[in-house]
Amino acid sequence: MEVTSVSKTPEEVRNTSAAIYVITQEDIERSGATSIPEALRLAPGVEVARIDGDTWSIGIRGFGSRLARDVLVLIDGRTVYSTLLAGTYWEVQNVMLDDVERIEVVRGPGGTIWGPNAVNGVINIITKSAKDTHGALVDAQSGSPSSGFLNARYGGASKGFDYRVYALGFDRSHQYHPDGINFDDWRALQGGFRMDWTENTRDSFTFQGDIYAEGRGEGVTATYYTPPYQQNLYGTAPLSGGNVLGRWQRVFSEGTDLQLQAFYDRTNRHELNFADLRDTYDVDFLDRFRLRSRQQVSWGLGARFSRGNNPVIVSGLTFEPNPRTDRLLTAFFQDEIRVIEKRLTLSVGTKFLETNFTGLQLQPSGRLLWTPTDKQTVWAAFTHAVRTPSDAEENFSLLGFSGQFVNGLPLFARFNPNPNFHSEELNGYELGYRLLLRKTAYFDIASFYNHYSGLFSEDITGAPYVENDPVPPHLLLPADFGNGLLGTTKGIEFAPEWRPVTYWRLRASYSYLQMDIQKRANSPDIEPPSIIEGSSPKHEVSILSGLDFAKVLSLDLTYRYVGALPALTVPSYSTADVRFDWQASRQFKLSAVGRNLLQPHHAEFGGVDPGPLIRIKRGAYGQITWTR
Repeated sequence: MEVTSVSKTPEEVRNTSAAIYVITQEDIERSGATSIPEALRLAPGVEVARIDGDTWSIGIRGFGSRLARDVLVLIDGRTVYSTLLAGTYWEVQNVMLDDVERIEVVRGPGGTIWGPNAVNGVINIITKSAKDTHGALVDAQSGSPSSGFLNARYGGASKGFDYRVYALGFDRSHQYHPDGINFDDWRALQGGFRMDWTENTRDSFTFQGDIYAEGRGEGVTATYYTPPYQQNLYGTAPLSGGNVLGRWQRVFSEGTDLQLQAFYDRTNRHELNFADLRDTYDVDFLDRFRLRSRQQVSWGLGARFSRGNNPVIVSGLTFEPNPRTDRLLTAFFQDEIRVIEKRLTLSVGTKFLETNFTGLQLQPSGRLLWTPTDKQTVWAAFTHAVRTPSDAEENFSLLGFSGQFVNGLPLFARFNPNPNFHSEELNGYELGYRLLLRKTAYFDIASFYNHYSGLFSEDITGAPYVENDPVPPHLLLPADFGNGLLGTTKGIEFAPEWRPVTYWRLRASYSYLQMDIQKRANSPDIEPPSIIEGSSPKHEVSILSGLDFAKVLSLDLTYRYVGALPALTVPSYSTADVRFDWQASRQFKLSAVGRNLLQPHHAEFGGVDPGPLIRIKRGAYGQITWTR
């Protein structure tokens, strides 16, 4: 299998010097996943926790959070990382799963190739070429707790021109709320297209786009300078947007080509406590060529401009100045040198970047790949990566009410914009080994040691004082977001696969993570580092079994164990999924899926929604797929 996420160059998985895991279309279908976050549970070293009915926490090798600010996510080369709050809004990354060719998950830093914010990993979602989606497809699902969804797609071709159009919609109900405030219903409509054509043997073009509208149920805590000072708000947030992307590639010969890509993305988020109206423009150029017979050189340039407007919804949450434009300018160079033909390869390179928040920064890396035999791979890597500042640190003002009164005045804490916030930095060291044994067994082991500096902190910057503007008078404790933490993470990930017979596939994964976070000297951070350490599981285990019967029946069983999150009072849990498929005819497939079967409900994450921990329900659904 060829992948592109490690070096932007097509290469076989066994020849990559990184911890990469590929989730295929077959893997997604047989898992019973109904969203991208659910599919990501298949990759070792990836922490996926469902917060409520429409939000997830995702992390790679630690630091899991609602927005996953240290993980870069791409869909067909389009970055979906938000420069406003630093991270990915997973609830609007809806892709028709039948059209996904594969998801490439790179665990570990990928900043040299992909730029800033690819600190702990890269998730690259790649959809099928239009030539692979000819004909009609209708996919319907119904069950509990999800009310159901309907997908439809049609594709065709004419003289080297291939196209498809699709539409999807779903209505999903809430999860289990101990307090009975069921706010997290979720519904969406989305449509899109893709066109691929080849003008000649050298040039290929892609043009694609999506448009969506959602109603996302949410609960937020809003703070005001006037009574009642703080209250929980519940309602439906309208989210909408769209994007278009164009890509041209010219191939001169094997290993020599160039590519130009540009996209535009529009985002409209009207949440209960803030709004983000954003236009993003991005262009990226890549050139690859061979230098002598043993060197593959890649270089490229990129520019992104994101203009955001954030009208004030509640007085305690503002962005200034407003509107404003964020920029990112990049250049990269990489040289892959075959030191010993078919046995030893050295890759060195760096990424240059500059943003409106930072000066020039470098993200160098060095990778070594040794293949002592055709069935063994040993690789090692060093990478320096950065997470650049966002509007959340440098332009954000956030008010919090302490619930206390001093001399009759309410006491607030306010996080003010910090123009001195600088990039979070990582030095990462990795070592891995792969072995193919008798074509029926495969072992993939990766280990890592990461050193972080300048990590995000919540800093008290002075003593409380009386503030008269805005009115009424109140007592204020000043604070800002700083770079007051540092630390290390280390761990190992093991992903074996075994096919004892042709119709039975067994897979497993185990991930171990040790986080040691501490305050730097004289750091005024108000949160203990144990909050970060205790928000990611130390141990994760999954076991998957896939059986095929007579080519028309299949049975898939999945067991998952996730360690406790003590900082969020989330206990460890085990659960299981099952999926049964029947290819009733050439055109019809029937499926039955059970999810989270070992308990009525369980908690997976906390600290995001107001109120008690939301628990994820046991579920089941039936699905029918028609193709022609």
